[in-house]
Amino acid sequence: MKVRFAVSPGIEMSDQAVLPEFVDALEQLGFDTIWLSDIPMGSQVDPLVGLAFAAGRTHRLKLGANLVPLGRNPMLLAKGLAQLDQLSNGRLLLSLVPGLDQPGERAALGIGAANRGRYLDEVIPLLRQWWNGEAVDYRSVRFHFPGIAVRPLPAQSPLEVWLGGVGPVALKRAGALSDGWLGAALTPPEAGEAVQQINASAAQAGRKIDEEHFGLSIPYARTTPDDHALAALRARRPDADLEQILPVGAQQLRELIGQLVDEGLSKFVVRPIASAGDSDETQLSGPAWRHELEWLAETVIDLQT
Repeated sequence: MKVRFAVSPGIEMSDQAVLPEFVDALEQLGFDTIWLSDIPMGSQVDPLVGLAFAAGRTHRLKLGANLVPLGRNPMLLAKGLAQLDQLSNGRLLLSLVPGLDQPGERAALGIGAANRGRYLDEVIPLLRQWWNGEAVDYRSVRFHFPGIAVRPLPAQSPLEVWLGGVGPVALKRAGALSDGWLGAALTPPEAGEAVQQINASAAQAGRKIDEEHFGLSIPYARTTPDDHALAALRARRPDADLEQILPVGAQQLRELIGQLVDEGLSKFVVRPIASAGDSDETQLSGPAWRHELEWLAETVIDLQT
């Protein structure tokens, strides 16, 4: 099983003095992927913008994103992603997510009270048709595409679509529609159970998901985590042993990864969170980021297979 590590920045990456150095360091240190998350109501860099920037500075580094399709015209989204995959020589990795449902987000994205999961159900088949080179003739309450084709096609065939989510409906959707799954905030046994549920859903739909296409996003801290970060995680998982979700230090991080591999997961997005006493100025400085990534590389790169 091929174990791979992506790194997601734990801070905003829109600073022109930070993003170039962060991207360069990831490639130099041997990480597999840079991973950016789409936060429509936040100030974080848009993944399509950030990954296009990263593509122009790198040759090997894969370009991953949790992308919110809500509010984006599906045809233009298909075209933009295909172009990014072409320009990066097939390095794009994609997970579609429904957003965080922050205050005002639904109105801003034009989704209103509609079911966000059903939006994904509608959009994913359209994206696949366009990336297969088909002219899409489709009409619904939301969209009308009268025999529309998209060019160019992605470099990858197929350009895969992964999904996230941990609830029963989300896991069933992942099995029925996705090429892979990237979960979050789960213990190793919970993640293993999610893999089994997704595989069962895929079999029910007459599909099979590659056994190497299961992953988890892992927050970590090198030393005692910041109280604010701990409170946010406790609010999300009040019933869980946080040590199995948020490892502290190199040993705990390596042990957690080993447990997850034993449960059938092999792709990991690691995300540093603030340690107690860290300041924004410390986190944003170039030397501090380089030190963080060097520590992380020493901790996990030898686990890549």
